Amino acid sequence: MTVLPAGAASAVNTAQEQAAPLPANRFLDREQSWLTFNQRVLELAEDPDTPLLERANFLSIFGSNLDEFFMVRVAGLKRRIATGVATRSASGYQPREVLEKIWAGTRDIMARHADCFHKTVAPELAEQGIHLLRWPDLTEQEQIRLFSLFRRQIFPVLTPLAVDPAHPFPYISGLSLNLAVVVRNPASGHKHFARVKVPPLLSRFLEASPQRYVPVEDVIAAHLEELFPGMEVLAHHVFRVTRNEDLEVEEDDVENLLQALEKELLRRRFGPPVRLEVEDSIDEEVLDLLVRELKVNEAEVFKVPGPLDLTGLKAIAALDRPELKYPKFVGGTHRDLSEVETASAPDVFAALRERDVLVHHPYDSFSTSVQRFVEQAAADPDVLAIKQTLYRTSGDSPIVDALIDAAEQGKQVLVLVEIKARFDEHANIKWARKLEEAGCHVVYGLVGLKTHCKLSLVVRQEGEHLRRYAHIGTGNYHPKTARLYEDLGLLTADPEVGADLSDLFNRLSGYSRRETYRRLLVAPRSLRDGLIARIRREIAHHREGRPAGIRIKANSIVDERLIDALYRASQAGVPVDILVRGICAVRPGVPGLSEHIRVRSVLGRFLEHSRVYVFLNGGDPEVWLGSADMMHRNLDRRIEVLVQVRDPAHRSALSRLIATGTSDTTQSWHLGPDGTWTRHVADEDGEPLRNLQEELIQSRRKHRRGTGN
Repeated sequence: MTVLPAGAASAVNTAQEQAAPLPANRFLDREQSWLTFNQRVLELAEDPDTPLLERANFLSIFGSNLDEFFMVRVAGLKRRIATGVATRSASGYQPREVLEKIWAGTRDIMARHADCFHKTVAPELAEQGIHLLRWPDLTEQEQIRLFSLFRRQIFPVLTPLAVDPAHPFPYISGLSLNLAVVVRNPASGHKHFARVKVPPLLSRFLEASPQRYVPVEDVIAAHLEELFPGMEVLAHHVFRVTRNEDLEVEEDDVENLLQALEKELLRRRFGPPVRLEVEDSIDEEVLDLLVRELKVNEAEVFKVPGPLDLTGLKAIAALDRPELKYPKFVGGTHRDLSEVETASAPDVFAALRERDVLVHHPYDSFSTSVQRFVEQAAADPDVLAIKQTLYRTSGDSPIVDALIDAAEQGKQVLVLVEIKARFDEHANIKWARKLEEAGCHVVYGLVGLKTHCKLSLVVRQEGEHLRRYAHIGTGNYHPKTARLYEDLGLLTADPEVGADLSDLFNRLSGYSRRETYRRLLVAPRSLRDGLIARIRREIAHHREGRPAGIRIKANSIVDERLIDALYRASQAGVPVDILVRGICAVRPGVPGLSEHIRVRSVLGRFLEHSRVYVFLNGGDPEVWLGSADMMHRNLDRRIEVLVQVRDPAHRSALSRLIATGTSDTTQSWHLGPDGTWTRHVADEDGEPLRNLQEELIQSRRKHRRGTGN
């Protein structure tokens, strides 16, 4: 671990203990901050300069984000209220107050979301020949064609469920689309209620004719008489339920964690409702029945214009209309790897014997860097062992395939699979068993902690010596998301990093109690305190007149101790620049507290996902990158790793990345002290500001043209 200047941190610590207390209202509310993040996503969908199909995609992303927010965050608040936990949040609100603010704020942005679809995106898609229609808008020929499709492929999988004294109200699965149907028996005149679930495996939008689409529930609704022959169909209404889908797994016995998680996944299907979405045309009598049977309250009912569940717009956004999308971009081979490229592939090991390689995805290809690193290790007869963490990966993962190949060749392969990765639990259980069957040593980490760090270690025989090669990243080993997520990774043969990872993997798979490392900060033991010590060191540098400053790039910033340390740095005059994608509880620009803190957010075609921490350190910058955000879960309940970046060119590039992202000349959102975000896309003269992601794309394209890659 890097040694701090003697006495610097302790001297500052003593001074801070004597400093005036910080104001009680210094933290923005976490949940409100998340809603403003999703509002920024919505603003990309509302932006006429965003390509049209990308706007449809951002509408889909907004919906998916909101679904997860209710399934996890709102569910957690309801659980705290139900169990009588009345602890105020750091922002000063009781759980009930936070929940009421969420309901109000969510109602507003859901209305904006629906308006964006109905008033701008759908009409503009129609102008481009892509029509999103309702059943009455179809031609007679299209309706005939869809009736034929209904009879062949939809009707056989539908199951109408009656509700009467002999048939209790059915279980409504989370996020499923459903039809509430009212029918009348013409013989008796009695009305009856039934529920028809829209099978989730059906396409969300059905193509009535080329480039003309209709929601699948409209097709079902138009043919309800086929499901209820002899009955009169009086009405039908679409509804959707969101349920608590967060997991609670007791980990007292790690040997039974896999089985316990599988049981909990089954229970998750039956979590209590946290939101009921209905079309705004729903009959009040039917709505009352749904509210009563689902046991939701009025505040949890959201009426919106149909169709519900616009997450299905993802399929529309995937249409082959390149002129309505961002220009195609595929990352190329990193220049430090292309220099050693052979006729078949880059020789990653040869490159790392020359220098460290800092890769920046998706601008640098994942497949010819990190993926190649693992695949080459699996195929190399001189490689003796591979140790790997897997948090999320793709369904047809080449990383998993390479690890299996390595094990089958007799190499020692240790894979730490995080089977509690939220919403990827089923897939990770599957991969864990597949890896075990191939002969890999599969472990699930430490009891009570998720293993979120992104690590790969390769041990190779080179002559009479062993050399260790490593990758430490900010993103998952997931080839598909690596083309969509912005992430960083350090590939290195540095002996200290290799020794650190060996020690850490021994801790994760065995009984090692090591807590200090040479070039790593590791949560939950040393990471928070390590960052706070470095923040305090910047204060000492500033007071002594040396260069001082802090630059942070992260997904979320919530941890109160770290934020307080940043406030103290600002009070001392240390400039703090923060580039955050999502949640941020910092109040910047508050006189006497945070006037030296600037917070910016960049969103765009790629999901900003990397985490970088830069300390100017008196003129000798110290730079760290890794998997950890400034959140309680990352710092207290996960194994997270930051690695110190030593190469001066790499340190400069990472510092410059954050400086560009937080510059007033770059397109971004600016956070105000009251928690509002203001988008800045043009200067005072109306000239467009720099687009960070587009500049990086053009830089890579220019390099590839220059090298011929």
